[in-house]
Amino acid sequence: MAAHVVATTDEIAPGERKIVEVDGRSIGVFNVAGRYYALRNTCPHAGARLCEGTLSGLVTSRAPGEYSYERDGEILRCPWHGWEFDVTTGRSWFDPAGTRVRAYETSVEAGTGHVPGPYVAERYDVEVRRRYVVVHV
Repeated sequence: MAAHVVATTDEIAPGERKIVEVDGRSIGVFNVAGRYYALRNTCPHAGARLCEGTLSGLVTSRAPGEYSYERDGEILRCPWHGWEFDVTTGRSWFDPAGTRVRAYETSVEAGTGHVPGPYVAERYDVEVRRRYVVVHV
């Protein structure tokens, strides 16, 4: 599996996301309390740009009248029809065994800021003599 640098940690604040293009795929990268998760930006239901949806948590109840809000920022709601997906796994909330969106592995790695690419630019030394620019080929 190829690794692609998509952002610095400063670019995606906790509770925020960044949508990136990687190898022709639109992918949403989420920062959930300092941990990063990546999901395909396509809802499996009707093809909406899933990662543009609302991030929220879950309201759970152990008994009537008892409610608690859990997993803040870990549930992504599709902007078209409201289908909910777990950002940390890509599994749907309503049918975790059968419906999911593709989740990608992420990591945070130290770096110098320079990512070598596949291209090499041809380079020429340049110097200024009086008022002329000279290129040495």
